[in-house]
Amino acid sequence: MSYSENPYQYKSDAAVGNWGNIAAQAPASERTDFIRKTYLHLAGAVLAFIGLEAILLQTSLGDQLFQLMAGSRYGYLFIILGFIAVAYISEMWARSATSVGMQYAGLSLYVVAESVIFLPLLYMASKTMPEAIPQAAAITAVLFGGLTAIVFVTGQDFSFLRTFLMLVGLASIVVVIWAMVTGHPLGLFYISAMILFACGYILYDTSNVLHHYRIGQHVAASLALFASVALLFWYVLRLLMSLNRR
Repeated sequence: MSYSENPYQYKSDAAVGNWGNIAAQAPASERTDFIRKTYLHLAGAVLAFIGLEAILLQTSLGDQLFQLMAGSRYGYLFIILGFIAVAYISEMWARSATSVGMQYAGLSLYVVAESVIFLPLLYMASKTMPEAIPQAAAITAVLFGGLTAIVFVTGQDFSFLRTFLMLVGLASIVVVIWAMVTGHPLGLFYISAMILFACGYILYDTSNVLHHYRIGQHVAASLALFASVALLFWYVLRLLMSLNRR
């Protein structure tokens, strides 16, 4: 087995051979094309997510999921655990070195899963504070643009953040479980910390696009970026809604 420069990617020698050079070491034209494809796929995933949410909010599914979460202390935890499983499968498919169709299936599955996970929150926001949704989208776009610019302008490799981000992610799950068991609400401090956590992942994933993904892995790269953007949007929206209730 060989370990590629991408810290998330363990592949056999044959599988790695199916990809091109690491983007940072590829000719300028190939690197530019890879980056362009990555962000075009990210834009497509975001548009697909918006379209799915617009459709789902017209159905009763949002209300049903909201009632499920509101009626059970552990409803949200079950949804999160299910989503983690789907995310793992999606990323594994998106990193397929042998099937382009499998890569797109992974990205599509992830977008659909995110749409379902977000539905109760967006349903509640649309009923109580509809203006928060476009506000959260705008703030997310500005933060993502700024963080992306930092990476591209400085060329900094933020892969050193991986262990720290994994530990913070694990700690956040423990905090969520503790809050559900004790009935203690997650306050503004937790939400603010998770916004910083999401920003850290955007720096990390963006630097991976420049330094660690290989030419041809634009679908997997776009999935990672989409996941970070969605996480940021989730907590920015929760922050705006929490502030509105004060």
